[in-house]
Amino acid sequence: MTYQALYRVWRPRTFQDVVGQTHITKTLQNAIVQEKFSHAYIFSGPRGTGKTSAAKIFAKTINCEHAPVKEPCNECESCRGIQDGSINDIIEMDAASNTSVEDIREIREKVKYAASTVPYKVYIIDEVHMISTSAFNALLKTLEEPPQHVAFILATTEPHKIPLTVASRCQRFDFKPISNKSIVERMHTVIEAEQIAVSDEALETVALAAEGGMRDALSILDQAISYSEKSVELEDVLAVTGGVAQGILTDVVQAMHDQDVQQALSLLDDLIQNGKDPARFVYDLIYFLRDLLLYKSAPALEDILERAMADESFKQLAEMVSDDWIQDAITHLNQCQQEIKWTTSPKVFIEIAILTITKKDTRQGENENAADSQAVTRLVGRLEQLEKELTTLKESPAAARQPEPAPEPKRPKPRTAKNSYNIPYDKIRRVLDTAERPMLKEVQSQWASFLNKLKSTSAPAHATIQDSKPAAASEDALVVQFKYEIHCSLFLDNRETVESVLASASGRKWTIIPIPANSWQELRQEYISKQNQSDEAKEEDRKEDPLVEEARKLVGDELLEIHDE
Repeated sequence: MTYQALYRVWRPRTFQDVVGQTHITKTLQNAIVQEKFSHAYIFSGPRGTGKTSAAKIFAKTINCEHAPVKEPCNECESCRGIQDGSINDIIEMDAASNTSVEDIREIREKVKYAASTVPYKVYIIDEVHMISTSAFNALLKTLEEPPQHVAFILATTEPHKIPLTVASRCQRFDFKPISNKSIVERMHTVIEAEQIAVSDEALETVALAAEGGMRDALSILDQAISYSEKSVELEDVLAVTGGVAQGILTDVVQAMHDQDVQQALSLLDDLIQNGKDPARFVYDLIYFLRDLLLYKSAPALEDILERAMADESFKQLAEMVSDDWIQDAITHLNQCQQEIKWTTSPKVFIEIAILTITKKDTRQGENENAADSQAVTRLVGRLEQLEKELTTLKESPAAARQPEPAPEPKRPKPRTAKNSYNIPYDKIRRVLDTAERPMLKEVQSQWASFLNKLKSTSAPAHATIQDSKPAAASEDALVVQFKYEIHCSLFLDNRETVESVLASASGRKWTIIPIPANSWQELRQEYISKQNQSDEAKEEDRKEDPLVEEARKLVGDELLEIHDE
């Protein structure tokens, strides 16, 4: 196989090629030129940010035949030998597969021997945090007092797992995530050299998906090149990454803000039907809203946006939505993100989150209108009372001066939690008294076709009842258990539509009574227990005293009289 992946072909060979880590490369270059470099370093940071590449460049630079220099020449025998791995004095180890004390003891045995071909022997240990504690302890003495011809570079993505005794013997350099701008500039260099046509939008999307890693960016670009036919476009990158186009995210947020439930749920349904990952959609939507909020707060800082490009539609959306609305939407989506980790039906939770975000302003408006109406009613009542008192005072001033008995204090009405659902236990018990098993089986057999018909009729109504099942049925009522109480509350907003579609699908007109699953289990156990007690009482009544039974046989029921003592 002659083809090499882009990230291997374009792996940095000089410090200048290491993208976005100037604070590290400049320090190392100055130390090498002044011949003041340390015997041990820790290179820490996210994956794909240049840790191992920088370590190998460091090894080439200190062993270059033209040293001391700021950059390796990559032409002398030492540079070429280190680059192709033919010089054995540069030892690269994967700590994930060399974690034992024996592996470290082997290093201790060999470290005292001088390098055979180059001035310095360099040990590059990748993912060093995987080494066991006992192995770290075995390495301590060597790190503290190594021979003059040896340098250690410990690379890791989790520096907090390195013991402090080891970290204190090394100079630490933290590689930071590479900015999207730097990633795009580097990819421009790559595609120009490779003579590949890639649109600017595609490059921006690759940089967003890479999350600060140059290696990941080149891998995604390589995959998109293989997927595309001629030139790489935005759709090609979205197809290989599973991401959602910014235009769709904009439309979803716009629909939620405009309280267009049907449009928002239709867009979600289209995304999932096209194979998009629901969890990735929620992740992208949260970061899109985050970028929207940051852009509203500081429009000049476009470089800090992580999931969005500040195009015209993005700017228009930022002017329409408020900061409070964005923060509330992020809160609901973050809760949804936690819930879909442990469910096999992520779409249901996303639909509920969208419904909650979309309908919140409507509920707030209704509550405010109701509060205003109550205030007006109280004011009118107060005015009428004052008019009566004024009339009484004019007719009999003396009587008006007598103090009236103090009114009894009104007991405050118990408050119910906002948006809570009051379970009609009495109604459900009456349904259970007349419930029939064949009736329940009948509605269960028709439930799937009913849900399909409801989905085509009303997507919002379907979303509220999708994750539910019939629990008990009588001639005119149907008890349906929902997973959580909030599902029952959301169902009530679409009750008429659901009952109408159920009637047309089943041929029966049922009143649906929702109940949360945990409450249903408790009520069912209580009902079964009472039924069992009733059956036992009836059985006891049937059992009579043997003496009374014998008397009945002798004289018959007409002449028999029983008296309790």
